[in-house]
Amino acid sequence: MQVESTLFNYPKFWAECYGTAPFLPMSRKEMDKLGWDSCDIIIVTGDAYVDHPSFGMAVIGRMLEAQGYRVGIISQPN
Repeated sequence: MQVESTLFNYPKFWAECYGTAPFLPMSRKEMDKLGWDSCDIIIVTGDAYVDHPSFGMAVIGRMLEAQGYRVGIISQPN
């Protein structure tokens, strides 16, 4: 019998050693505050970004971060 894989059964990405960030960065300046040289994933959204579970981009970003990725947000680009 084969066990079905879920999102949380996969091995973590290499950036897991950084742990969770107090905020998901929205600019290079915020990335520098976290000590990051780059993001693994950048989420672009036309909505305002608020790091709260009632906002979709925050949920997606934190889910990816829980898997060990460094996630950045670009909110309301021109």
